[in-house]
Amino acid sequence: ATGATGIEAPAKNFGHDLDAMLAAIRADTRLVFIANPNNPTGTLLADRGLRRFLESVPRSLLVVLDEAYAEYLPDDRDDVSDAHSDAHSIDWLREFPNLIITRTFSKAYGLAGLRIGFALANAGVADLMNRVRQPFNVSSVALAAAQAALADQDFVRESRRLNEAGMAQIVAGFMRLGIEYIPSYGNFVSFKVGDANAVYQRLLRLGVIVRPIANYGMPQYLRVSIGLEAENAKFLDELSRALDPGVRSHNG
Repeated sequence: ATGATGIEAPAKNFGHDLDAMLAAIRADTRLVFIANPNNPTGTLLADRGLRRFLESVPRSLLVVLDEAYAEYLPDDRDDVSDAHSDAHSIDWLREFPNLIITRTFSKAYGLAGLRIGFALANAGVADLMNRVRQPFNVSSVALAAAQAALADQDFVRESRRLNEAGMAQIVAGFMRLGIEYIPSYGNFVSFKVGDANAVYQRLLRLGVIVRPIANYGMPQYLRVSIGLEAENAKFLDELSRALDPGVRSHNG
């Protein structure tokens, strides 16, 4: 935000350390930002920890819960103890008036080019946000597309299905290549390759675009978005060519 001073808290297991974030809150702190699932790692915080955090922060402090990737969360998450549910976070709005939940149409809804999303908040907080927003910040075309997208939940379910299949394909490829990766609940996965910039440049020359994440403090990792089956196969095939000879043995 304009004029704000950020305070960084150390990560834990490639995700938010809520205890460290709580300890970093100062008397002049006004807002805490949590992405769940996290970006760029895709890790997921459990409901129990999130609720305890909300109960612990002062009610005068806004907590923004960014759920940009919530639509990719599978309905059955038995592999995660006390897994997060986006339905739970919406229920929390009644209990925690300082909570703001943000969503986007840029991911599972496929409307990235329209730059549109929405926030869920207490009526008083929503009114304040509406007062300070830029005028005409969303076009009528984007609004119409967003309304149509919300009504088309079959499309969202198909997006989730394709993402789950693609994630399984890429993870299987990583295991086959002996590549270390971070289990993800988003539409991407981060993986360790040693000299990430060198591998990134080789992949570019082979026609594959991935994202370096050294700016997140992860210089040995790259992040790849989940694509269609043929796209994922192309990525894995070219990745095997782009890797340094020692990467597989190092990660294996």
